Amino acid sequence: MFKCTGLLIPLLLLGCLANTNENITTPGGTIQIYYPTIKDIPTPPGYERLNQPAGSFGAWLRSISLKKDNRVHLYNGDLKRNQQAQFAVLDISVGETDLQQCADAVMRLRAEYLFANKKYDSILFFATSGQAMPFKEWRKGMRYHVKGNRLVAYQDASATGLSPRRQLDSFLPFVFTYAGTLSLEHQLSPAGMSWLRPGDVLVRGGSPGHAMLVTDVAVNSQGKKIYLLSQSYMPAQDIHIVKNPANADSDPWYELDETAAIVTPEWRFRVKDLRQW
Repeated sequence: MFKCTGLLIPLLLLGCLANTNENITTPGGTIQIYYPTIKDIPTPPGYERLNQPAGSFGAWLRSISLKKDNRVHLYNGDLKRNQQAQFAVLDISVGETDLQQCADAVMRLRAEYLFANKKYDSILFFATSGQAMPFKEWRKGMRYHVKGNRLVAYQDASATGLSPRRQLDSFLPFVFTYAGTLSLEHQLSPAGMSWLRPGDVLVRGGSPGHAMLVTDVAVNSQGKKIYLLSQSYMPAQDIHIVKNPANADSDPWYELDETAAIVTPEWRFRVKDLRQW
């Protein structure tokens, strides 16, 4: 049986887990503490991670640090009632309001990837009403108010001149307010499971609806794929990699099966729910 216990090792002993680290100054000198990342979640025997080009969304996802605290917290600091769904928790802020839920977490990670690579003009999402919400225009001072069931754009000169980081931090809560699973489903392109790659999205639009991110993919010599899934949920909570409740032997990895439903701890997807950017 494949079970990962490496993430329980004290962080001071994770010298082999490069990617992110912190230098701590002590009276005896500087100690470098390494933190595990998504790339450090081991694959089952015989599998290797799918090659991802440098600078790709998939390569960036693998570099995300994992929190030392494996518990999932809500936006208000409370613990999520169900603490059995997560395998690991991403070190990504959930914010202090009930906004960064399921589709929002997917959009947050996509936006952070594009932002990290200075692809500011590529950060674009859609409101549920169908209107485009481009970060490019937000940076120029474009803001919106609601009229009926539509967003009406106006220019706010006081909103310009801020740093790109501050602009993104104000843009994303706005997106989370007016976008959701329906708009994300419409924005992305349907894809067959055989083409599965890191960064793809499982999304079922609606109320209720849900969205989860394919966070990593591995393959064996026979071409069989396995993958990791991450999510936020309701209320807004830490983004976390979920366990595989249907197969303890490969947990937290999911085996690709183009004929079966995808059963996750808190949602059930159809294979036709896969979308790509």
